[in-house]
Amino acid sequence: MKAHHELITSVVLVYFFVSGVFLTAVKAEVTMSDFGKTKDGQSVEQYTLTNSNGMTIKVMTRGATLTNVIVPDKNGEMADVVLGFDDVSGYEGEGNQYFGVTTGRVANRIKEGKFLLHGVRYTLAVNNGVNALHGGTKRSLDKVIWSANPMNDNNAVEFSYSSPDKEEHYPGKLDIKVTFILTDNNEIIIVYHATTDKDTPVNITNHSYFNLAGEGAGPILDHVLQLNAPYVTPTDETLIPTGEIVSVKGTAVDFLEPMEIGARIKDLDDSPYGGYDHNFVLGRENAEGMILAAVVKEPQSGRVLKCYTDQIGIQFYSGNFLHSQPGKGGKMYAYRSAFCLETQKFPNSVNIPWFPSTILKPGEEYRHHTMYEFSVEK
Repeated sequence: MKAHHELITSVVLVYFFVSGVFLTAVKAEVTMSDFGKTKDGQSVEQYTLTNSNGMTIKVMTRGATLTNVIVPDKNGEMADVVLGFDDVSGYEGEGNQYFGVTTGRVANRIKEGKFLLHGVRYTLAVNNGVNALHGGTKRSLDKVIWSANPMNDNNAVEFSYSSPDKEEHYPGKLDIKVTFILTDNNEIIIVYHATTDKDTPVNITNHSYFNLAGEGAGPILDHVLQLNAPYVTPTDETLIPTGEIVSVKGTAVDFLEPMEIGARIKDLDDSPYGGYDHNFVLGRENAEGMILAAVVKEPQSGRVLKCYTDQIGIQFYSGNFLHSQPGKGGKMYAYRSAFCLETQKFPNSVNIPWFPSTILKPGEEYRHHTMYEFSVEK
């Protein structure tokens, strides 16, 4: 594990980089290609970043979406380890379950799509049973076209989008930037930044689905997971947090020690979650900046994924709603064949006063840093 001070330094450097104050010297070329047109005729671009180790990631302008992550296994064989589609039409189809997208303005769920702010009741689109999920239905962040600024000297792409006041019924104009950086240490760093002209809730994350054996390779139940998360926020039957924060010790959601994802998942088969779909409370222990939130290992390939973040929560999802839909190259994405690690503030925080606030105010800056680090074990 990297020393804590090194992670803090990394975050500081990344912040300066995004602000344009400090630029690192990385020799790389970010290439752009056509990724098709949306149903309403908008052109979509895909950007490819490759590091000195041959690791490659691809991101597209629709939804500021991470479409490909191609990394080696213990034998040097390359494979794409995130779910997705071959062109933009797949991402517009019914089979897309937020694969790789930037979600928001508010990721995760808001109870009944309603919240009260300064005495004003806001009503959002309901798109997940009785609740609002991942920002909306027509103009949520995953569905709009972002402007792209490739940064060759830093092996990065910065996406920007200005969400107007009342878009998806959220208050305030929100100016957002999301930057994807690929380092020579096989790290994907994602930096989020936003400002507003009115008080408004903001909770943005990336929704990549990972299978470290390769996308379309089958169930991820043999992946070994460790979460630095001593607590979880239990929910009602519609997956809205009750407001409690309880210990994971001795339960099916205890991943404080490494455990196969499938070891206890049957305990949750008949629950409202249908498997793992929980917001875990990270064990920050007063640490600031980036901490190690999760480690996932795939035994056959030897691939290891470490997730670092400066957020207070992480949603671990075990692909319970995947049901044999075709993805890249016609590969079938089966039930529980991928997992998500969504770094975030807590779901429905806008309606639970004692949860850490998601309200961004004018003059403030929303900042969020997450890093996915890939390696191998023999």
